Amino acid sequence: MTSFLRPEAQRQLNRYRDLIIAALVGAIGLYWALTTFGLMVWVGWLLVVVGSAFAASGVQRLRFKTEAGGIGIVTVKEGQITYLAPFDGGVVALSDLDVLILDYAQDPPRWVLKQLGQADVHIPLNAEGTTKLFDVFAALPGLQTGEMLSALEKNNGHSIVIWQRDKAPENVVRLH
Repeated sequence: MTSFLRPEAQRQLNRYRDLIIAALVGAIGLYWALTTFGLMVWVGWLLVVVGSAFAASGVQRLRFKTEAGGIGIVTVKEGQITYLAPFDGGVVALSDLDVLILDYAQDPPRWVLKQLGQADVHIPLNAEGTTKLFDVFAALPGLQTGEMLSALEKNNGHSIVIWQRDKAPENVVRLH
């Protein structure tokens, strides 16, 4: 089935999809809150709050998105990040990820995923499917999403350590 929209317009609508949905939810909620009575007033205000939270999340995702069209494909499945490319690639389990680096010294800039005892996985920022990495990175314990997005917007030509796993204290006895 063909669309009546040009591909450029479809890409822009897809890019701003979260914000458009949040605005619609918030507008419906505001309409209900101001024009109805009883329980629907409270449902309307609840939709305004939900729309605002969804808009905040949408702004973060919008800041994370980069232009696609780079080499390789990123997939995320069951806590595992896979990057496939013609000359490079790799697999990292989220539980084994030790260091996350944003490397602007390379061309194109890339995410560097380090894990103990394995080769580093270098994922270009413009690889297909890198938008899926936002949710994965946001789930890392102690990662500051705002700082990650700020570092992503600054291209200073250096490598930036975005996140590093806390090491267990040496005096703790482990059972496994």
